[in-house]
Amino acid sequence: MNKEIIISSSTTQNRVAITEDGNLVDFFVDHPEKQRMVGDVYLGRVARVLPGIRAAFIDIGLKHDAFLHFSDIGERTEALQGIFDDDEDEEQSSNPSANATVEDPNQPTLELPKPEIRERQITKLHKGQELLIQILKEPVKDKGVRVTSSVSIPGRFCVLLPMDNKIGVSKKIVEYKERKRLRKIARGIIPEDCGLIIRTAAKDQDEESLSADLKYLVKIWEDIQEDAKKLEPPSLLYKDLSTTISVIRDLFSPDVSKVFVDSKKLFKEIRNYLHFIQPALVDRIEFYKEDRPIYESFKIDEQIKNLMRRKVALPSGGHIVIDHTEAMTVIDVNSGRYAAKKDQELNSLKTDLEASREIVRQLRLRDIGGLIVVDFIDLEDEKNRKKIYDELKKEFKKDRAKTAMLPMTEFGLMQITRERVRENIVQSMTEVCPYCEGSGLLTKKSNLIHEIEGWLKRYKMEGKYYSLIIRVHPSLGEKLKQGFISTLTKIQLKYFVKLSLEQTEKISPQTFRFIAKKTNEDLTEEFA
Repeated sequence: MNKEIIISSSTTQNRVAITEDGNLVDFFVDHPEKQRMVGDVYLGRVARVLPGIRAAFIDIGLKHDAFLHFSDIGERTEALQGIFDDDEDEEQSSNPSANATVEDPNQPTLELPKPEIRERQITKLHKGQELLIQILKEPVKDKGVRVTSSVSIPGRFCVLLPMDNKIGVSKKIVEYKERKRLRKIARGIIPEDCGLIIRTAAKDQDEESLSADLKYLVKIWEDIQEDAKKLEPPSLLYKDLSTTISVIRDLFSPDVSKVFVDSKKLFKEIRNYLHFIQPALVDRIEFYKEDRPIYESFKIDEQIKNLMRRKVALPSGGHIVIDHTEAMTVIDVNSGRYAAKKDQELNSLKTDLEASREIVRQLRLRDIGGLIVVDFIDLEDEKNRKKIYDELKKEFKKDRAKTAMLPMTEFGLMQITRERVRENIVQSMTEVCPYCEGSGLLTKKSNLIHEIEGWLKRYKMEGKYYSLIIRVHPSLGEKLKQGFISTLTKIQLKYFVKLSLEQTEKISPQTFRFIAKKTNEDLTEEFA
């Protein structure tokens, strides 16, 4: 399998595509106007404590206060006390998931503090208290960031867990001897009062490489502590790497044959970073010099366009339809014209198996998180339903995000939850339509004309001008001019008012404005 990372840079954003044999398997967009926040460390101040929902809101200087749930509080509640007062009597457990860049596949599951301990800790928090926190999840729509009080600092080969004493090794390193060797190295280099997670990239690395990586992380932690003593909350203490460099840090593994970059500045930045963390991989970075756009050359543009589409085709002629709602993402599986065999059950099974593979691929590509409900084609045989469940389970092993799912119901529905860290790709690359406001629907023109007549009825009761200008979008203007006797003429005769039609692209197709011709006064809201 030929695995490559292709980076396209422009004046407005960087795009990172990861391909396997030419097929897009991961895609990240680095927006200058919306920089990545996961992994950033802040000195915050408790704004509100809500024991009823077992959470607190922390002021970190953003538009919305950060959300701190009791499950994201380490054993050491007074996290800052150790920084400011050199108090080492208490221990803090660290949540390794906070290191997140693109959801990190390299961390083992560590034992978290007992729920009853964290329950008591949320009640210990009080308004105005200073707290060191790290962002776990980026804001989505009107929701603020989710944070943890257990800070972790990721590097190339390991993750430093300050104020912790745990040692973990990535589950993806399966060889017993290698795990034992790495754990032994970790015990020898780990700083006092800190924990350490050995990442997948550390496999076959010597102690010198791991020690150098850890030394860099310790320096970052020391700088964070120094800044925490000097600054007043809310303050940003540590900014994690950009999306582009974090992909190189976390996903540029030895199985990646090449990294192509079309920006000389970014090419040098990546080379310099790799010279520092893993010189052996520097030769795999290649500057793309061709005139033809890089994503066009590697046939990625069309695959990215498919990400934005609601309908995704399946190999045998079926398709899936992906719809986003406020509460969940809904995926519908359709057989289309596929009917290769007379046996309906076998036809449905084949389409559902194809859909299972494509669904997991789309969830990864689009970075869709939260609750996902899939409506598969109905299967009568329980064994066939189990096959779909097993196929999804197998495909989800390739996914870095945490997932959980329930078996298929009798109605053919499958419920899946997938870890959400940031906005999905569609949300990050699109804006809400100013006309339909995200609904995807426009009011029928006949309904708008009905509203115009309603406005005129109210105006005739109290209005004082005989001549009005009606300002509309050209699409509505054409509707008003239709007919042997136009709709506009009929309205003028019905309400005994003179209307001058003014068409402009600057107004929404969903609205209209009434202007007094004599004074140029906008009367729309007065009689709305």
